[in-house]
Amino acid sequence: MSDTILEMKSITKTFTGVKALDDVSMKVARDEIHALVGENGAGKSTLMKILSGVYPHGDYSGSINYEGSECRFKSIADSERRGIVIIHQELALIPYLSIGENIFLGNERAKAGVIDWHRTTAAAGELLAKVGLNENPNTLIADIGVGKQQLVEIAKALAKKVKLLILDEPTAALNDEESSKLLGLLLELKVQGVTSILISHKLEEIARVSDSITILRDGKVIETLDNASRQIDQERIIKSMVGREIVDRFPKRVSKVGEVVFRVEDWNVYHPQYEDRKVISNISLDLRRGEVVGLAGLMGAGRTELAMSLFGRSYGKRHSGRIFKDGVELHLHSVSESIEQGIAYVTEDRKNFGLVLIEDIKSNISLASLGKVSNGQVINQGLENRAASEQQQQMRIRCTGLDQVVESLSGGNQQKVVLSKWIMAEPDILILDEPTRGIDVGAKYEIYTIINRLASEGKSIIMISSEMPELLGMCDRIYVVTEGEISGELDREHASQESIMGCIMNHKRGTKV
Repeated sequence: MSDTILEMKSITKTFTGVKALDDVSMKVARDEIHALVGENGAGKSTLMKILSGVYPHGDYSGSINYEGSECRFKSIADSERRGIVIIHQELALIPYLSIGENIFLGNERAKAGVIDWHRTTAAAGELLAKVGLNENPNTLIADIGVGKQQLVEIAKALAKKVKLLILDEPTAALNDEESSKLLGLLLELKVQGVTSILISHKLEEIARVSDSITILRDGKVIETLDNASRQIDQERIIKSMVGREIVDRFPKRVSKVGEVVFRVEDWNVYHPQYEDRKVISNISLDLRRGEVVGLAGLMGAGRTELAMSLFGRSYGKRHSGRIFKDGVELHLHSVSESIEQGIAYVTEDRKNFGLVLIEDIKSNISLASLGKVSNGQVINQGLENRAASEQQQQMRIRCTGLDQVVESLSGGNQQKVVLSKWIMAEPDILILDEPTRGIDVGAKYEIYTIINRLASEGKSIIMISSEMPELLGMCDRIYVVTEGEISGELDREHASQESIMGCIMNHKRGTKV
């Protein structure tokens, strides 16, 4: 690393009376991977939106010095012309355009106003080779997974001759293999002269690949750590992030597991579009009172499809099998019927299925419990306010007030609103699908504590997570799902990352554990 490519000085940004950034300054060296970490709402994404022109000059105070000159970006186009490209957590790809069309969208390869498709396809192929993605440029984005879509976004950035690449939670939705590939690509780009700023809650990744780490808390820079020798550990980062040490990532819980309250027998589900393709095959499982049961498996194993199909058949077609609750067989054909029977599902896709983004916090929290806050068919505003306020305080949702629009919250606080909505509904069975995705370590601990409290109150919880340490730290038992089937069942004593992977690999060879 040599000279400084970027210096942001005394950046201050305010939203409706709330100071999101307070006199923030940071330097980024040329040809380094610079990590930006902090709790949800600390100001990380806001700072990068200022740098990339999403928030234009004049909306904030302070200065940006890039490659030796002061910049006053009015738009994303302005920053991209200087070689600064941001890849947001929510990918900006159009699913029904091809990979090649997406790579050059707004940056078309054209002559006299007419797109040169041969040139577009050839150039896209070269960029895909650079990012290590072996796909035909004519393939639709809808036909590739999230991990490959991330690589397309990086190829798109390379097409704009990127010098400074900003990545906001790039591995949040990726499995371990895809994450490792993406991080390896960042290291390769570093050698090729591309500087990266990496926002991530996955601290093990930060410690592994970053050269410097800037830590934000409550809109202020706490410190910048030199990690060029890879000596900084996760505990050191956490202490600066949350202002205290978190000795144990997973709060202790004394399990008081009771009788079986939920049972699934021989459950089968077919794909919603390709009705001859079986997605879930002969799955049987049970859940006891006060128990936290995990669903482990690789991405695409069928865990989410299983959970959604059990929740009022909200996924798939040609369902068969039996579901029992408290010994009574249920015939659930809709989400509303599931809610009435005391079953709740916290989706992994909060923006599309978990929230009404244009509504306020209060309305979203009460959405699944309108009967509790209504007089007849009219919502009692006082009841709704009190109930939502209680949830907001318990979940420590950072907001300006209950009337704040959910869309304006950070990702972690949006997730807390989704959890609050279902906790307020007081279900007996709570299915949590990636409940801590995109959430910082401090907020994760709070959610783990809430899960433990619900279990101690006799609630029964199914927890899906792609983070194996999370399942091992939280669950009493773990079912391993592989290719739409149960490939193993492990109790807490015998569960480990090795035993989970053993179930997956043995199943692929035709043996169940």
